[in-house]
Amino acid sequence: MITAPLVLNRKLVDALYVEAMLLADEARSYFDLNGREERDALPPLHRVGFSCESLRVTTRLMHVIAWLLTRRAVDAGEISEAQASAPERRLGRAQGHDPETVAALPETARQIIAATSDLYARVARMDRDMARPPVPFSPAQGLMQLLQAAF
Repeated sequence: MITAPLVLNRKLVDALYVEAMLLADEARSYFDLNGREERDALPPLHRVGFSCESLRVTTRLMHVIAWLLTRRAVDAGEISEAQASAPERRLGRAQGHDPETVAALPETARQIIAATSDLYARVARMDRDMARPPVPFSPAQGLMQLLQAAF
């Protein structure tokens, strides 16, 4: 027997989409408006780091949102699973953050960076799991899963 690859349900995709959109709004509000005073108070090198990290945040969020919209399109029957699995529709590569730079930023910036990094990592795991080839099913593992679910 073969196990099927990961299949996402619509509620999970919708919840992740809402989370991504809220984070995008929070990031835009902070990096474009509310964080200006904090950014301007930083030394010049840290201001550059602030700008670079804001771009990384935006990139991570846009990759996640595009991936989630692709998953919604599959769920709606607008594209096939095979089309969604094409390299250009998989989760885009986003550069991680620089820990030294992030440590020098204001607390709000650090929180937004951490939240977007966490969201991106969760979606990246799902993307990898969906691309993983089916694995032979073990009857013993199936029984263990049933026991774990019962308790």
